[in-house]
Amino acid sequence: MPTIASEMTTDNLESSSMASSPVNPNVSSRNRPPSSPLKQIPSDSLGPASDSLDSSNKKISADDMAFYYERLLPFRYVFQWLNHSPKPQKDFTMREFAYEHRSGAYQRYNSFESPEDFKSSVVRVNPTRFEVGAVYAVNPSERKTLPKSAMKPLEKELVFDIDLTDYDEIRTCCSKTQICTKCWKFITAATKVLDVALREDFGFEHMIWVFSGRRGAHCWVSDKRARSLDESKRRAIVEYLDILKNKGTKRLNLRRPLHPHIQRSLDILKPDFLTIIQEQDPWRDDEVAIQDLLSKIPNSSITDALKKEWTTKPHRSSLDKFQDISSMAQRLPKANDKKMVIEAEEDIILEVVYPRLDVEVSRQMIHLLKSPFCIHPGTGNVCVPFDANKEFNPMTSPNLRQIQGELLKYDEEHRGDDKKVANWDKTSLKPYTDLFTAFVKRLLASEVTGKRERDEQEPDLEF
Repeated sequence: MPTIASEMTTDNLESSSMASSPVNPNVSSRNRPPSSPLKQIPSDSLGPASDSLDSSNKKISADDMAFYYERLLPFRYVFQWLNHSPKPQKDFTMREFAYEHRSGAYQRYNSFESPEDFKSSVVRVNPTRFEVGAVYAVNPSERKTLPKSAMKPLEKELVFDIDLTDYDEIRTCCSKTQICTKCWKFITAATKVLDVALREDFGFEHMIWVFSGRRGAHCWVSDKRARSLDESKRRAIVEYLDILKNKGTKRLNLRRPLHPHIQRSLDILKPDFLTIIQEQDPWRDDEVAIQDLLSKIPNSSITDALKKEWTTKPHRSSLDKFQDISSMAQRLPKANDKKMVIEAEEDIILEVVYPRLDVEVSRQMIHLLKSPFCIHPGTGNVCVPFDANKEFNPMTSPNLRQIQGELLKYDEEHRGDDKKVANWDKTSLKPYTDLFTAFVKRLLASEVTGKRERDEQEPDLEF
């Protein structure tokens, strides 16, 4: 079945406007605060984990993390997800992992031979978190003995990162690292739009959404086609999705008729927009925000009338203000003027709630991203997977201290039981590990089918 983005299939995607930029493979591509640079340390200089936490990491202890790594993190399923097979293969053994230490050190280019090796290393090092990188042509841990040209990333999941701080200009309930159920609606809206686009426009099937542990969500696209994309094709996908790339201008001013992807996104987002502006109320009393809203209306007679209306009726809600624009547009005598204002309203909806993407996170193959089921060091929250089509509440998702207590309580109450139950199934992690294992099983099944199809397409050399 042809997709909307048929001209941008993963077989012919190229970014026409930007070429891949050179990168330094020895430096993490993740943004770091300039005041707290992370030191690079070699993978063969691992020391015991510190029992003390720095000022940004006092909520959980090294002992808490050791307990979690030893007893609760589902290493086997994380391994199978990244390996694409029950038995170790190059998709895992040639893959880069990074550790973030309590000291602030950031240790790249770790690799593992097996799931047992993977778990024992994480337990021994006891990092605040570990991150997942690309599959290389050579073993990343041997990079020092190889020429730099050998360190070429071959495959990596296509990833997307949505962060609530990118919505600070419009959200009023919280700011910076704070979140609540009201502003999480921005993430909910964004995941719905991206999930549909990636499935319907690009034909991807194997995607998992993961709570970042504090203020955002990550999407991992694990299809073989997605993992094999080079950076130019990744950029092209992001540019297709990133309709807000020029959001710094006064108006979004999208071309009409809207592209089918944008029209579908608008239809998805309209109900969320009305709820969000009612709860956030960004244009109620903020004069700068009100002037910015008015600047997006391409009709001076309407903007003058709105200024007068809102001056005589101060503290009018943002929802009322937006509905005022609609009402006045309907009274315009010329059909074209009315059409332009209605289109401006649609642009406003998209500006407020359309996904705000970090292009480089998705484009760069050397970019590392925190693994599912890691613990956020600042909150103690587990980075659990969630279903983009179902309600997810980050305020009630599992926390490390919570699941520690649940496990200890279960073991105490079931002492002497012969029935074997996975530790995570004894806690509130169970629905999230169930979701993840179901995702992994589907992915592994598709890998077997895909390999069989590729083998059947190989030319028969017998004669």
